Amino acid sequence: MEDLEKAILISFDESGSVESALKLQAVGFIDKIKESPLICSICVERLCFSKLVQVQFWCLQCLHDVIRVRYSTMSLDEKGFVRKSVFSMACFERLEGVDDESSVRVLEGPPFIKNKLAQVLVTLIYFEYPLIWSSVFVDYLPHLGKGAPVIDMFCRILNALDDELISLDYPRTQDELVVATRVKDAMRQQCVAQIVRAWYNIVSLYRNSEPDLCSSVLDSMRRYISWIDIGLIVNDAFIPLLFELILVKGLPEQLRGSAAGCVLAVVSKRMDLQAKLSLLQNLKISRVFGLVAEDSDSELASKIAALLTGYATELLECSKKLNSEDLKQTSMELLDEVLPSVFFVTQNCEVDNAFSIVQFLLGFVATMKSLSPLTEKQLLHVGQILEVIRTQICYDPIYRDNLDVLDKIGREEEGRMVEFRKDFFVLLRSVGRVAPDVTQMFIRNSLGNAVASSSDRNVEEVEAALSLFYAFGESISDEAMRVGTGPLGQLVLMLLSTTFACHSNRLVALVYLETVARYMKIVQVNDQYLHLVLAAFLDERGIHHPNINVSRRASYLFMRVVKSLKAKLVPFIENILQNLQDTVAQFTSMNSMSKELSGSEDGSHIFEAIGLLIGMEDVPPEKQSEYLSSLLTPLCQQVEVLLINAEVQNAEDPVAKIANIQQIIMAINALSKGFSERLVTASRPAIGLMFKQTLDVLLQILVVFPKIEPLRTKVTSFIHRMVDTLGASVFPYLPKALEQLLAESEPKELVGFLVLINQLICKFNTLVRDILEEIYPAVAGRIFNILPRDPFPSGPGSSTEEIRELQELQRTLYTFLHVIATHDLSSVFLSPRSRGYLDPMMQLLLHTACGHKDTLVRKACVQIFIRLIKDWCTRSYGEEMVPGFQSFIIEVFATNCCLYSVLDRSFEFRDANTLVLFGEIVLAQKIMYEKFGNEFLIHFVSKGFPAAHCPQDLAEEYCKKLQGSDIKALKSFYQSLIESLRHQQNGSLVFR
Repeated sequence: MEDLEKAILISFDESGSVESALKLQAVGFIDKIKESPLICSICVERLCFSKLVQVQFWCLQCLHDVIRVRYSTMSLDEKGFVRKSVFSMACFERLEGVDDESSVRVLEGPPFIKNKLAQVLVTLIYFEYPLIWSSVFVDYLPHLGKGAPVIDMFCRILNALDDELISLDYPRTQDELVVATRVKDAMRQQCVAQIVRAWYNIVSLYRNSEPDLCSSVLDSMRRYISWIDIGLIVNDAFIPLLFELILVKGLPEQLRGSAAGCVLAVVSKRMDLQAKLSLLQNLKISRVFGLVAEDSDSELASKIAALLTGYATELLECSKKLNSEDLKQTSMELLDEVLPSVFFVTQNCEVDNAFSIVQFLLGFVATMKSLSPLTEKQLLHVGQILEVIRTQICYDPIYRDNLDVLDKIGREEEGRMVEFRKDFFVLLRSVGRVAPDVTQMFIRNSLGNAVASSSDRNVEEVEAALSLFYAFGESISDEAMRVGTGPLGQLVLMLLSTTFACHSNRLVALVYLETVARYMKIVQVNDQYLHLVLAAFLDERGIHHPNINVSRRASYLFMRVVKSLKAKLVPFIENILQNLQDTVAQFTSMNSMSKELSGSEDGSHIFEAIGLLIGMEDVPPEKQSEYLSSLLTPLCQQVEVLLINAEVQNAEDPVAKIANIQQIIMAINALSKGFSERLVTASRPAIGLMFKQTLDVLLQILVVFPKIEPLRTKVTSFIHRMVDTLGASVFPYLPKALEQLLAESEPKELVGFLVLINQLICKFNTLVRDILEEIYPAVAGRIFNILPRDPFPSGPGSSTEEIRELQELQRTLYTFLHVIATHDLSSVFLSPRSRGYLDPMMQLLLHTACGHKDTLVRKACVQIFIRLIKDWCTRSYGEEMVPGFQSFIIEVFATNCCLYSVLDRSFEFRDANTLVLFGEIVLAQKIMYEKFGNEFLIHFVSKGFPAAHCPQDLAEEYCKKLQGSDIKALKSFYQSLIESLRHQQNGSLVFR
């Protein structure tokens, strides 16, 4: 026994002082003891004499495991011994035959030991109650007279029974549900009434002397109210006792809160709604209303808050579902009585579950949707709900500095509040639809009060009021926005005209700008608001805000504003450009700022906004040229200077230069988005010339920095823009650009290069034939050398960055080949310099069409073959355009792709994408028959079908369907044929 205790202590050691080998040895030793047939006796004996809590815990855990895992194989004597021993320990008795004064009582141990003992006893109840051990509860109740230790243990047993078996808060197996039902039914019939009487007697007796014990009893009782006879609790004895405990001020808060929890369980119990309403009415819950105002931060106030919310929720259910108008009226009267207290606790108390309150309020607001107009009392309720929302969404001033600089604590708090606010904003939108005028007036007053309030809460109040106004916008119809007059228009005017003392705060500035942008439709119909909107974005509230996060976000939102207002801003262009001069210069000279922000907040949006402004045809041509030149010329000169310095190995930081050039390319790229192809090529070619000159300058970057991937990517992006902006006039610049981009390009860059070529083909079709014939051999040569000939590895460790890049390159290659084939450019594959790549291309396409795991990629490859058959299989004077292609298609592609690949059971007809692929495969057969006639039929039907064990009659039927004109009938028959062949297929066919 001494060795066992030592081993247990070593196994539990977490100090790190025990060698791992010794610890493993100890664990092995006690695991071996566990397998002993005498393990139950060993554990009980140690529980009687060992004072070491580690040993006690190990023994109880061991007993728990033995009962749970080996109960069915235990002997009757062993079960009886364990049952008797565990029950005696739980009853605070010494075991039979143990008289030693030095013996230990488990109930004198720490809480976790008593909880583990309760768990062991509940495991026995699981297996034995009521069929074997029917008297467990009845036998235990007399021992409660021994006082606090046994009463405490009884609470732990009941709690463990709820946790381990009864409560539906945890997932249960079907077997566990059956046992739970058996246990509850037996307890209801046998002992629940006695247990309830014991609860009542204990609380009555010990309420003053042992309040913590009474609190534990009530917490256990609360768990059981949901399934026991409610009449045992709701009676002239227990309900008065519970309310007396709640209302007596001298008692500890924990005990009063536990009593409130029991009343909440009574209120929430499922029952007939008419009976429920009668119960709620008789509870006279109004007597606890005043408690929440006494100390709103107390634990008791939180419990009362939950009780009142649960009570109100049940009344709302009654009002919605009861048919009698009188009963509905009673429900609503009781609800009206409790609502002020619910609103108060929601605003002033720490509520455990804000979500349940929001759900209640949403349900309450929903009942008003069919009412018009709302009564004075209902309007009062609406105002109180809005005040609840405003209070709840306010940030805590303690985080003000963290949120302003957005440090780690600030980011966490902002993220938490974003989630927390979601439900309240849903509630706000619901209220806004029910009572829009009241909501607008509340927001107006909130803004006014926030402006006038003291500075210590000003930031949070202003931010909350603005957030309310922003969220309210989602409940306003587009029509109401477009009208733009009345209270809503006045509210927007108030927003634009108000100056907040705390506007320097990041959160306030951001939500202000977002709100202005949200209500832009109102500004569109109120021209007198335009100068106010521009001021909001152009002054220190927006783009000139000292916080970089705000100024960048303002740039993005201003771009959206320009998009929505468009021509209305033409008269303001001069003023706007003057206000943005410093911002423009700052952005293109920054070396490190771009690292602070990313994504849509990179700052180049200010150039996109300017481009949208000056790119409109409403701007006079000479002014347009002047504006654009004043922007492009200094930017291009800046690039030229940086490139010259780089070529002469200037001592400046090369990283800073590259970052500076990136900024400039982004700025020019964004600027060009405002100019249409028609404007720069047809109506105002002088503008087009400026962009061509700019392209000439930026292409030099590829010469000076040929291996800087970020710069190559940015230049590629600009070429994309110029293709869209300059149209066909970009052609003279493409050969040089494409040559530089292709040189020494890595797989990731090759993907971008192919995307650019795809854009050119899709936009210009056959006009790019000469360019494509020039670059295709180099592209094919590079890609076929890079891509592995074997399939990509799969399984653990195979998804490296390098492999992912190669897979992306391969996918983009399929798209590239598909775009070429489907834009009448397949002759490019046949040019003298490209012929050498024809065979590897065909083998790749064939392998992919037959077995690629991505069905959409397979479909694209089949479509490529269809197009090539159409293009290349037109005989001229009896000669093949592509010698050997026809025989490859008939003998290899047809049988492998159109027959064997679909026979494979991995070809899943129930998948929608696979059915689309199958349609293309059937179409390919139709095209092959039209092009090759009997040559195709002879090989496909006479050689391919026999290999697939196809019956002659089905082969003949296939020929008829193929020769007919109904492609749907052919597809349907061929699917049936394939499924039929699969059934009779013994082995699997392999590709040939």
